[in-house]
Amino acid sequence: MAGTHVVKLLNWAVGEGRIKEHHCHRLKKLYVSNRSEIVWTSADIEAFNKAAPDWVQRILLLGCETGLRVADLVQVRKKHFEDTKAGKRLRFKTGKRGRTAYIPATTGLKELLDATPESQQTLLVSQLGRPLSARWASNQITKWRREANVPPWDDGREKTLADTRGTAATRLLNADLSLRQIATLMGWSVRYASQVIEIYARVSPDESDEVSRKLESAKQKENLR
Repeated sequence: MAGTHVVKLLNWAVGEGRIKEHHCHRLKKLYVSNRSEIVWTSADIEAFNKAAPDWVQRILLLGCETGLRVADLVQVRKKHFEDTKAGKRLRFKTGKRGRTAYIPATTGLKELLDATPESQQTLLVSQLGRPLSARWASNQITKWRREANVPPWDDGREKTLADTRGTAATRLLNADLSLRQIATLMGWSVRYASQVIEIYARVSPDESDEVSRKLESAKQKENLR
């Protein structure tokens, strides 16, 4: 993090003409985050929902059904949903890349939308009905995950709100999206989307057979080996 800030400062200095050039563009990163294999299983979600209040359950549900980044989750509003021939979809311009994501409304997402009071425009609000910040939403998931004793991943890392993306990818596969469509929505490669869903199927025994069947069919269509 310190190296990143230094490079930004030096880039600014070059742009302002304070220095002619610098040689820190290729500083080797000491830490690379890779949480692709961490997913929330159906058992994790069930345990979490038994402990957490309804408004916190909604945060986890929206993450699991859309795969949006935390900063985007707290910005989702009713007006972002539109009717289609097949039902509903969420049309949302993401904050990081500025691209528009078209996410089919799964059964869980429809239920979340239907349960939202008419007077509430933002899907996620606090216990007092106030909009949530990304940090506050993430902290609530951490707090209630601990209350629910949701087990950590095999290597000891605790599950976070950001780790719902693998669960969301599996939900979308079950909604009959192709691997290519899922990869586009998530900003992943097709092969990476396949690997994440395969991990989810492996650690969720109650869903593994159906997920594995759909994944194999999707792989054949995409000619993945």
